[in-house]
Amino acid sequence: MEGVESVHLLDDTRLQWVANIGGERKAWEARITEQIPDQRIAWRSESGQFTSGLVSFQPLSSGKTRLTVRLNYDPEDITEKIGDMIAMVSHRVNGDLERFKDFIESRGHETGSCHGTISG
Repeated sequence: MEGVESVHLLDDTRLQWVANIGGERKAWEARITEQIPDQRIAWRSESGQFTSGLVSFQPLSSGKTRLTVRLNYDPEDITEKIGDMIAMVSHRVNGDLERFKDFIESRGHETGSCHGTISG
């Protein structure tokens, strides 16, 4: 993902993120609030700037999946607010999804491991 410096898994439900956003280095922790393998994953920040989101996976046909992303955040300063007004985040997310698609298709299978179902 563009701008992301690192993501560390702290435990089965918590992640520590470090990213460069608009030329500023930011760090935060997020908690996975829902995870259904091969269907959806939702999260919410626990520290740093507010973010939350949901990614859902819908099988379409053999070898095809539709990804739907819903991302919520609160721009903090004028630079972030201007970036939000000109849809910079949407452009970045779309670019990240294209790179993710290319990565998965080049490998032919998923990577990493799933920690099972998480609810609540």
